[in-house]
Amino acid sequence: MKQDPQTLEKHSAFQLVSIPSDEEIQSAKLRVQYQEGLFHFAMTGVSGAGKSSLINAFRGLRNRDQGAAPTGVVETTADITRFPDPNPHNPFVWYDVPGSGTLNTPDWQYFTAHGLYVFDCIIILFDSRFTMTDLAMLVNCRRFNIPTYIVRSKSDSHIRNIIKESGYDSDEDEDHSRRDALYSPAREQYIAETRATVKHNLQEANLPDQRVYIVANSTMVSTVKDQKLSEKTIDELELMRDLFREAQSRRCLKR
Repeated sequence: MKQDPQTLEKHSAFQLVSIPSDEEIQSAKLRVQYQEGLFHFAMTGVSGAGKSSLINAFRGLRNRDQGAAPTGVVETTADITRFPDPNPHNPFVWYDVPGSGTLNTPDWQYFTAHGLYVFDCIIILFDSRFTMTDLAMLVNCRRFNIPTYIVRSKSDSHIRNIIKESGYDSDEDEDHSRRDALYSPAREQYIAETRATVKHNLQEANLPDQRVYIVANSTMVSTVKDQKLSEKTIDELELMRDLFREAQSRRCLKR
């Protein structure tokens, strides 16, 4: 995971957005069907970060399940898409926001173009690199007092890549004993590198330290749907608990 070489001062994504008018706020709420009494989570990030898949996982759905958000290598979301939580006991609505940094939505317009200032919480998802647009999102969310959660996706794929880079050959490991021996050190390496890089990027941007949650979609589905933890669980359970606590505390404040 490499740091973007551009500096914050030169990068257009780091421009602060203007304060929206009351009319703009009401218009944005109408577009996303904002409802008082519900908690609205927006999932943001660059195209291909896995936003749709993670929304499905948060809702206890696999990508091929009925009612799941469409997924694909090419950006599948042209507009913000609304997905109510299928659990009637969860007063949550999940939103799949078009990927940032695309030709359709220049990164410096991302926050205002999608009316992200109306959401109750924003999840900033990244896969390989924490970008300047992600940092700009944090700045603008702080300006609007919107809670943010930094999440790195596809941990299972990244850990497998580290194992392969160590010289692992599955053809020479019939009983998977070598893979099992390499898994734990690869996992710890991945976790340490991810947290160190995000911490460094936040410091470079003069932003306060903030936790990064490391997850895999398959593990998240098991956590939400099956309520099972596995040896591959990293931050999935803690992320769900923290999101639900955030929702509960914010709803109490609105009363």
